[in-house]
Amino acid sequence: MKKGVLTVVSGFSGAGKGTVMSLLLERYQNYALSVSATTREPREGEIDGQHYFFKTAKEFQEMIRNGEFLEYAKYVENDYGTPRAYVEKMLDEGRDVILEIELQGAMMVRQQFPDAVLIFITPPSIDVLKKRLVGRGTESMEIIQARLDRAVEESKGIENYDYILVNDRLDDCVTTLHGIIQGVHYRMSRNLSFVEEIQREAKRI
Repeated sequence: MKKGVLTVVSGFSGAGKGTVMSLLLERYQNYALSVSATTREPREGEIDGQHYFFKTAKEFQEMIRNGEFLEYAKYVENDYGTPRAYVEKMLDEGRDVILEIELQGAMMVRQQFPDAVLIFITPPSIDVLKKRLVGRGTESMEIIQARLDRAVEESKGIENYDYILVNDRLDDCVTTLHGIIQGVHYRMSRNLSFVEEIQREAKRI
């Protein structure tokens, strides 16, 4: 069985990452969205091991000490991290695993998985991003401005990704994302054993 592809997807808040991920998993069968560990309390309806791996602060720190995370960070007084064992299990089963994380975590993953594919999703422009955030109607202008300010900082690291994907038309974005990930399966570096077999057969001829 061929090992799955590890893909990191990042993007501005409001770029539509969540919608893109949901449609990708709905449309194609071989993907697994990584489940994060967190120290925050479960919300109503959330299931341990399905939505998150819920940990105490002590358990989370123990996992850090044991090197059990691919990446981890603190957001709004709670810790979040990507458990290495879960991701490796999915990859070994041939599933293509997607991590939806921010730039800092993406760089940590790249250090441990140099062959991971890093994709940054963005709207066509910052003006469109602002319109989408305002159009949600769920946040105050202060929070929206904070998200835009954060986008300014995040934009400084886009060049560290392998691909940039413009989420203008949702259907096209999902199709392109799927194509990028599946194309990685055919990289020469992932098929060296097959190449060696072809070369051995060629010599016998």
